[in-house]
Amino acid sequence: MRFDEAYSGKVFIMSRPDFEDADAILYGMPMDWTVSFRPGSRFGPNRIREASIGLEEYSPYLERHLEEVTYFDAGDIPLPFGNPKRSLEMIRDYIDQILDKGKFPLGLGGEHLVSWPIIEAMSEKYSDLAVIHIDAHADLREEYEGELLSHSTPIRKVCEKIGPENVFSFGIRSGDREEFRYAEESGMYMAKFDVAEPLQEMLPKLAGRPVYVTVDIDVLDPAFAPGTGTAEAGGISSKELLAAIHIIAHSDIHVVGADLVEVAPNYDPTEQTAIAASKFVREMLLGWVK
Repeated sequence: MRFDEAYSGKVFIMSRPDFEDADAILYGMPMDWTVSFRPGSRFGPNRIREASIGLEEYSPYLERHLEEVTYFDAGDIPLPFGNPKRSLEMIRDYIDQILDKGKFPLGLGGEHLVSWPIIEAMSEKYSDLAVIHIDAHADLREEYEGELLSHSTPIRKVCEKIGPENVFSFGIRSGDREEFRYAEESGMYMAKFDVAEPLQEMLPKLAGRPVYVTVDIDVLDPAFAPGTGTAEAGGISSKELLAAIHIIAHSDIHVVGADLVEVAPNYDPTEQTAIAASKFVREMLLGWVK
């Protein structure tokens, strides 16, 4: 599938009708083929779009309006159900097309494994790429129950691709002993439990570098985002995640792409998770797309 093909479904608020004039491409990756607890994140992208209709188009945080950013919602990639290998190949091909056009990719997941082919493509475009990873889980396993393609493995794959010293994780509060040992011994950066304060301290070291940002909604405490597949108690608030997005927006790093993953709306009848996610996406568009 080409990202510039017509899409007849729901779109994120104020999406432009023409991809050619857009600086950013918003796209969905409806995949949850490898989840180990609760499936359903494949329904996340469309629920985020639907929730966006309730947003204001102006951000009082950034003092910008969505009319100031040109983006095109390309819809969801039609991934083959139950086939993670082929799905990841299709995501990689899709991202290559977006990057060839010089546009900013902003992806909606889907399980966190979908971030891996995106970052792989980004690393081949930007030789000095750094990755900011905001999540409850370390995602540093080499495999999970014998499966190499697992939602528990994407950040380990990223470390092996670009070097652990170029990976910066924030908000981590879950993982097995070996994951935390790997983080400590490999040279990657990991801030446990908190996001905004350690992010503020770390970002000056990344000034001027191209950075990809991947955000797992489960970094939030389940009180703020119950609609996710692997909820983890003890997380940050929505306010704190907004602050982190704005810290990145006001920094000297060069954000070259991003994603927000793991919204599983079936576990949240109040829709607060999708509503929060849509606001985060609005702030990413306004703050990170230059």
